[in-house]
Amino acid sequence: MAADRASPEPFPLDAIHQGDCLDMLARLPDASVHLAFADPPFNIGYDYDTYDDRRTADDYLAWSRRWIGGVQRVLRPDGTLWLAIGDEYAAELKVLATRELGFTCRSWVVWYYTFGVNCRSKFSRSHAHLFHLVKDPAAFTFNSDAIRVPSARELVYGDKRANPRGRLPDDTWVLRPQDLPSGFGSDEDTWYFPRVCGTFKERSGWHGCQMPEQLLGRIIRASSHPDDVVLDPFAGSGTTLAVAKKLGRRFIGCELSEAYAERIRARLETIAVDDPLDGAAEPLKSAPSTARGRRLKRGGAGRRRVAPERRDRKLF
Repeated sequence: MAADRASPEPFPLDAIHQGDCLDMLARLPDASVHLAFADPPFNIGYDYDTYDDRRTADDYLAWSRRWIGGVQRVLRPDGTLWLAIGDEYAAELKVLATRELGFTCRSWVVWYYTFGVNCRSKFSRSHAHLFHLVKDPAAFTFNSDAIRVPSARELVYGDKRANPRGRLPDDTWVLRPQDLPSGFGSDEDTWYFPRVCGTFKERSGWHGCQMPEQLLGRIIRASSHPDDVVLDPFAGSGTTLAVAKKLGRRFIGCELSEAYAERIRARLETIAVDDPLDGAAEPLKSAPSTARGRRLKRGGAGRRRVAPERRDRKLF
């Protein structure tokens, strides 16, 4: 592998490459990638068309060490890796990436999605783990202004004292209307990043583990700049590459399946820079906004209602 790294062949950008990600990573030059997003197989027995998702634990961890180490080498000194993983190996891969390979974990994000996996003898799973890993904790890209969201104080409660710049999202990603005001109405206060289900408009229809574009949009906006190089070693349905293209980034993808790679190429041909990101077609409404409704004011033995037209008073 060292010989391959010494003189890598030229590697075209803005393309999907079919083959083993370890071979692709060996061909990439050192420090050539700004951001990597990886959603590897979880080793839970999923039925892929070309990959065996039933490795022994030791084999899976040894393989993970190789590809994560390869990603670390091709990242720039200020580069970032986002790693998506399930419960089964989340702890092991975090330790591997940080203690063995030297990454710093800036955030351990829990992605809470709707349409959780139904289980018979335990609580239904409705989350995945997203590790925000950087090579240098003193020098990495984090565009906070690109992902700020209106606070609940501003959007839900209509409070004029709210910071007009908004705030950063929490590390549990539950998409509410203030997190994506352009996509949803302001009269509902809890939305979620759902998994991309069969009835959703953005569903490719040929890959069972498709990531939502809005989730990748948050990651790519936060951790890269226009014209930066974004890498996905497990391209799957091509969502990372599609979002990178829409947001004006360069991209490199690898996919083991020849059939998936061809469909990713077809998907990329249908989109252009500045195309809007696809979003959830049917988000969940949990409760109405209080900004235009009635609220209670403290005082006395009981509480009296304050009419909506008197919202200029301070909130208790």
